[in-house]
Amino acid sequence: MPADLTRRTALGAIAGGAFVACQKEQPQTSEVKPYRIIDPHVHVWKADPKYPWAAETKTPPAEDRTPEMLLELMKAHNVEKTVIIQVIHYRWDNSYLRDVLKQYPQYFKGVARVNPEDPAAPDHLSKLVEEDKMSGVRLSPAGNPAGDWIKGPLMPPLWKRCNELRVPMTILAPVVRMPDVAPLIESLPELTVVIDHMADSPIDKPEELDKLIALQKYPKVFVKLSHSWSLSKQEYPWRDTHDQIKRLYDSFGPQRLMWGTDWPVSERHATYGQTLSLIQDELKFLNEEDKSWILSRTVERVWPFA
Repeated sequence: MPADLTRRTALGAIAGGAFVACQKEQPQTSEVKPYRIIDPHVHVWKADPKYPWAAETKTPPAEDRTPEMLLELMKAHNVEKTVIIQVIHYRWDNSYLRDVLKQYPQYFKGVARVNPEDPAAPDHLSKLVEEDKMSGVRLSPAGNPAGDWIKGPLMPPLWKRCNELRVPMTILAPVVRMPDVAPLIESLPELTVVIDHMADSPIDKPEELDKLIALQKYPKVFVKLSHSWSLSKQEYPWRDTHDQIKRLYDSFGPQRLMWGTDWPVSERHATYGQTLSLIQDELKFLNEEDKSWILSRTVERVWPFA
């Protein structure tokens, strides 16, 4: 079973109940912005025998985080649509996400998980896309040897199938893995690839970001400007991450960058509204057109919504 990343620590804290309850945030009172807002990165889960936790989930989440809770937050912050990423608690069983998409097709798209060490993963992905209406797949190779499968022989067939299905490949991986995904990206220039959370590149090692910036030469690579709250050593608005975001802005341009809340993992460090206002209010180098790209138009290049 592939090891996951350090963000699992945050998920583990949620599972153990060691975080503040979901805050009842007040609706935005500011003027309506001249662009729509789409959140491309959230998770949902529910304690329900119909959707059992994976065997590897030794400490299940203490509290539910349901689509209904998410919809309340979306309404409060004028977020029209959302991309739900399959949460690790279920591993490769995407049943709950599948049923959420069936229940709320007008609001959500979904990104599934498959076991990257299973030779049948390409066929599982085909079923998830063609029958369950998933809109992509997520892989999460750890930075240690347990994640070396990203360099193994099972990757080219899976990436090729993703390309054939015309859905994006999303990568949750530390920045040290960017050189390992580069050959896969190189081999499939038409495949859309999204790098989550700025590759969690540490802000106290700015030279590491070069590994992510090196992917700029591939025009179908996109980056999520998420996890400032995780990478920062400061309180909101996490000013020590702004230079890193600016470097990505200068390298990729707003048309290839998108925000993302990572709700509810973010709850321990930030409100939903803070993750949004970082882009809307705090990054002074962004103009209104830039914000329109980062908050929705780039998202729709990858996940078109009606």
